[in-house]
Amino acid sequence: MATSNVAIGVIFLSQTVVGIPGNLSLLYQYLPLGFSAYRMRSTDMFIKHLTVANLCVLLCKGVPQTIAALGLQYFLGDFGCKFLFYLHRVGRGVSIGSTSLLSVFQAITISPRDSRLAELKGKAPKYTDPSMCLTWILCMLVNVIFPMFVTGKWNNGNFTSHRDLGYCSGVHNDKTTNVLNLALLSLPDVVFIGLMLWASSFMILVLHRHKEKMRHFHRPYVSSRLSPEYKATKTILLLVSTFVCFFTLSCIFQVCVGLTDYPSLFLVSTAGIASGCFPAVSPFLLM
Repeated sequence: MATSNVAIGVIFLSQTVVGIPGNLSLLYQYLPLGFSAYRMRSTDMFIKHLTVANLCVLLCKGVPQTIAALGLQYFLGDFGCKFLFYLHRVGRGVSIGSTSLLSVFQAITISPRDSRLAELKGKAPKYTDPSMCLTWILCMLVNVIFPMFVTGKWNNGNFTSHRDLGYCSGVHNDKTTNVLNLALLSLPDVVFIGLMLWASSFMILVLHRHKEKMRHFHRPYVSSRLSPEYKATKTILLLVSTFVCFFTLSCIFQVCVGLTDYPSLFLVSTAGIASGCFPAVSPFLLM
């Protein structure tokens, strides 16, 4: 077994070992709230969906990639490959969507009274569940074509017509088809990222104005005692900035893999590692 494969396997294993318990512990904190008299906040609901989506990504990508990198590459059949790739894509999409909606709803929560968003404060909580349901449905529908482009390795008769994707193989298409597929699959991501950046910019502006306002009191302890809403906003901004960094890195590698006829295993593995960074790290930012 090559040293590089062992190193890649260790990285995938580290992401899985750290990320899965982290997301499970965070989910354990929020899951009982749905069965108690406590009324969940909108942000709590989005975080719960985010952890479920992160678990899908880590279980469907991290675990099989770890097994493949450590030498066992033919352990999945055609159906297993299609199913895991589909779940990974859905989980990835919901992770992006829930992070985006989390930032949007938090922007509405802290919006000043003179802001147009303030009118939505009373209405926003009613749309938490429907918005997440639509996100799951959208991601499942958009990615329904993805299984057509992957197949099990042992199921391939002609290896030259397939691309090595680690534990599965990708069907080779012409570049025009690859570009169109990338554009279709990336459209919801672009919309969610746009909403996320807008909401984050708005929250930064609100926090800046709040800080400037507190300075006029000329009392140091006033500015240091932030309300829970503003503390939550800072946490969400940290989450969003971390997401944008890892997502940008992941997109670069994913585009390279998608547009390369026969991508190297190192490039495929690096793209997988980049896509697993945020799901592994995010629960520790929210705890």
